[in-house]
Formats: sequence, C-alpha cells, structure tokens
Amino acid sequence: MLAEQEIIARFCEAGHLVDPTVVSYLRERGDPALISGILAGIRKDCAVVLPSHIPSLTPKRDGIRFTADPLLEVVEGMEGSAGPVRQIEDYVSLFRNRYDCLGSLIRKRSGAIPIEALTHSSRFRDSEVTIIGIVIDVKSTAKGHRILELEDPTGTMPVLFNNGRDGFSDAERIVPDEVIGVRGKPSPEGKLFYADQLFRPDVPVQHAPYTPKNSGKVALISDIHIGSDTFLQEPWERFCDWISGADDISYLLVAGDLVDGIGIYPGQEKELTIPNIYEQYDRLGEMLQTLPSSLGIVLAPGNHDVVRGAEPQPVIPPEFRSQYPKNCTFVENPAAVSIHGARVLMYHGRSIDDLIGMIPGARYEAPAEMMEAMLKRRHLAPTYGRRTPVLATEKDRLLIDPVPEILHTGHVHITGISRYRGVLAVNAGAWQSQTAFQKQMNINPTPGQAVVVDLEQMEPQIYDFLS
Repeated sequence: MLAEQEIIARFCEAGHLVDPTVVSYLRERGDPALISGILAGIRKDCAVVLPSHIPSLTPKRDGIRFTADPLLEVVEGMEGSAGPVRQIEDYVSLFRNRYDCLGSLIRKRSGAIPIEALTHSSRFRDSEVTIIGIVIDVKSTAKGHRILELEDPTGTMPVLFNNGRDGFSDAERIVPDEVIGVRGKPSPEGKLFYADQLFRPDVPVQHAPYTPKNSGKVALISDIHIGSDTFLQEPWERFCDWISGADDISYLLVAGDLVDGIGIYPGQEKELTIPNIYEQYDRLGEMLQTLPSSLGIVLAPGNHDVVRGAEPQPVIPPEFRSQYPKNCTFVENPAAVSIHGARVLMYHGRSIDDLIGMIPGARYEAPAEMMEAMLKRRHLAPTYGRRTPVLATEKDRLLIDPVPEILHTGHVHITGISRYRGVLAVNAGAWQSQTAFQKQMNINPTPGQAVVVDLEQMEPQIYDFLS
C-alpha cells in the first residue's frame, strides 16, 4: 500500500506539487509504477500534477445525457413519484438498496469479500482484504482511535482506525449509515478488523460533466420565505426586474422553502406578515406572474413548505398552485432536472444540519464543503434518525446516481460554491434577513443573492441584490 506522504514525496523530489485527487487515486491503486508512469509523461516545468496527467485515465461521463424536447425535463422527482408513507419494515428495503447501489460503486475500484468470510473461516486471517458495509455505529476510543461497527448482508464486524495511521483524518469524518469500503487485516481470532485504508463511493476521478452548446444560463436561488417578517421585499423586486431584462437567462430554479409556512417552530405566528398558508403561496404566485412567460421556473419544496417533512418530499399540492403561471414546473425534493441535457440535482439541504453536527470542523459558513461531503458519500442525507426525517421507501431516493453536472441546495441561507471532480456545487443563499434563531446560533446569512450558471461553460457568477 502506498502512503500519502510517500506519494507526495515522490512528486516533490521531481519538482512537482500534486493534486489531492491524484494522491487519493494512487493510494487506492497501490502501484508505485503508476507514479513513474505519470512522471515520465509530464513536462519538467509542470507545477501541479492533475488527474488529467494520469495516463490510464480517460474522461468519462457518469450516466447518459441527451437533449430532448422539451429542453427542460424532470428526470426524477416528478409529481406523484414520492409515494405514500409506508410501513416501518420498508426501511429494510431502503437500506438494502443503499448498500447494493453504493457498495457496487466501491466494488468497481476494490474487490471485496463478505464479512462472514472473516468470522466463519480462518482463510483470510493473515491476508489484506477489503470489506464493504453500512456504518451501524461509530465512536472514538479513550486514546483517540476511531472504532465503528460495519454491517453487510452476511454479518457485522468492528473496525478500528488507528490515529497513527495514514489517512486517519478521513476516518474522523465517517458518519452513521454511510456505505464505505475498508481495506486492512482481521485480528488473529477474527473478531476485529484493523483498517489501513478507507473507500467511499465518491465521484469518479475521470468524471467529465456534460456542457450543452448554445444552452444559455440558469439562475439558482432558494429559501424565499414569503410571509415572514424578515422577507426582503426590495431586494426581491430588484432581482425580478433584473431577471426580466436578462435575455440570456432561460431558467430559474428554486430549491425549497418557497414560503415561511405556519407552525414550523414555536412562536412563529409572531414573526409572520401573512398568517394564512394559502395566502402565502398565492402571494408568491402573483410575484412569479410578473416574470417573463418565456422563463422556465422550477419550484421544489423545503422543510418550511406545506408538505410532509420526511424526504423525499412530494410536490406542492394543486390547491396551493392556483395563482402560478403556466411556465412553473413543480417538483419533489429531491429532484433531478435535465436542462438541454445537463443534469441539475435539486435538494433543499436539510441534512446539512446533520453533517455539520457530525463532521469535525464543519460549519454553516462553508455549506459547499457539506455538499462535497454528500458527493463523496454519493448520498444527500446519509444518516438516519437525526434532524432530517427520511421516508421508508423500496428504493433509496436520496442516492446521488448518476453524478449530476450541478448540485443545487439551500436551507442554510448562506451562499456557497465549489467544484468537486467536475461537479458544480451551489448553495443558493436566501431572500430572508437574519432571523431570531440565526442570531441565537450566531449564523450570519448572505441574503438577496442569486447564482447564475452559464451551462455551456459551467461557470457560476454571484449577483447581489441586497443593495
């Protein structure tokens, strides 16, 4: 196995810096000859070794893309697909589907054996092997090591990550219910697995996003919160005037919390300017009617909207949509939308609360880092039983499969943008000033902003309408 510092040292000796993605790829492969092959193929004045410098790696798109008619199409999350509330026994199907789908992504990069092969046989006791499973529980020991319980369909196995081993920082970020692969050796009696390397489903290193030609631009926003006394009316009007005159913007996507809702938290009625839920939605519909009819508008729900809190959330019901123009498309949360063939995965982002509470160093001021955490795990809400309620479904609708061109979230009211292995991650801020709860939590939002993405270049730009 190649150690991280060993890989970095090899490139530094040759006068090059190396991208972390390349280091991760080489650690997984564990073949020193790959380093020699990369060094032989790059120029001496190359400053940073990138994934594109890996000879055996060719760009490859995850999933099929096609330009259809209409140019805006709901691929996943169309009305009626979320399904009703099911029996608690259906969680078995959900987690089995999660294991099968995400486990297969890991297995493509590292062959694995079932856990029962370690517990019922001594054949692999002296061998380095890989096991894949769902993290049932994870905690730190008194000496700072990380120990977790890993389960696959054949059994469970405690796994120990030593804090003196290479890559321990990744082990510190393991969260319950995510699917991982672990390479290492079992103890002599087969009751404990000593981990050397961690695998996640992750976005393929060679992922190449689809960039449609002559496709124009899309505006991404979230968390409008109509009805709240902190709704920013003037910045919203400036945004509407601006987008009405922007001929190159063809689509507007809203990632949830269209209205402030009622009964969302204790005492909310004191902070509402529109206390009637029907009137909140009617007001937003009237505001959207002022926008050009040629603008394709996609509206998803969030945790403040008038649908169940459990994800996937259904679309806004028809009785709340009478005032909306015909160019509005209502989708579920999450939903995948194809725009000229480019795939945009819309998710309100409630699980960001959970990830921030579990991942060391995570903070609300950096929402894009949590979106990268979702992409690495290939799941929008990996942990069950915290602040994000998840519906029991036969298939796990929160999987990130295939990999999108854009991941669009909201919820935390802070704009954040990053690019991870070809995926553009955008958290689109809010149209609500700092709330009493945010003041209490010392969260400083970035309201009144829209993120516009040029689909042909996949380049984002932030527009500020606060002043």
